[in-house]
Amino acid sequence: MNYQEVTFILDPLLPAREVLVAELAELGFESFVETDEGVKAYIVSSDWNEGLLAELMTSQMEDQKIEWNSSEIEAINWNAEWEKSFDPIIVDSKCLIRAPFHEVEGSFEYVINIEPKMSFGTGHHSTTHLMIGEMMNMDWKGKHVLDMGAGTAVLAILAEMMGAESSDAIDIDEWAYLNSIENLERNNCSRIKSYQGGAELLTDQVYDTILANINRNILLRDMKEYVKVLKTGGEILFSGFYVQDIPELERVGGELGLKLVLQRERNEWCLLKMIK
Repeated sequence: MNYQEVTFILDPLLPAREVLVAELAELGFESFVETDEGVKAYIVSSDWNEGLLAELMTSQMEDQKIEWNSSEIEAINWNAEWEKSFDPIIVDSKCLIRAPFHEVEGSFEYVINIEPKMSFGTGHHSTTHLMIGEMMNMDWKGKHVLDMGAGTAVLAILAEMMGAESSDAIDIDEWAYLNSIENLERNNCSRIKSYQGGAELLTDQVYDTILANINRNILLRDMKEYVKVLKTGGEILFSGFYVQDIPELERVGGELGLKLVLQRERNEWCLLKMIK
């Protein structure tokens, strides 16, 4: 199977690179390799057309310059590519996220082993970093948790390590679902179930805490379904959006009975903590 390699050059580099990776993942790009100038993104050739890039939000960011070129390549060894570009991630000196080929140096309270098949969801992205940072301030003992838009399931894995009684990790993408299963096994998780799908899977469950690291539009569309399965007094962490999106998310959350109790920012990305 051949792939289209699209090379992006960004000026300035951040936060545009993280925004771009999130956008391209939604457009069907399967893998990403970060570079000093931007990112290389890969999509199956049969799914590629230049029109996909016509309305990138990244290119509309103020004072942002973006250039790209593409070429078709034969299938490559993705694991070898990741080993070249994936670095360990440390959050607040307490949580280490590493790939199987990384050696652990130093002492950490939580060590999570993730096969880095996608950069979004491994902790590189600011929103994942924000989520993990706030999770380490919370009590997880005995909690029933929903990790919505789970990606690699790194958040659900951390919740179990911190004492969660059970977690459901849900993602609509097949790559994420399959990768999450691998990562649960890799981290010896026994109290997490992984599912492929979206908000339609939320029926009569009841959760103490919900983690939703997804883009703004999906959060606004599905927030009502999240609130339905969150117990009264339960907490929900939202991330995956920008500072300018906060008023709308707070408004919709308020209409659904959620109260904003905390806000954090990192590289123009945001996290909101709300209580039902």
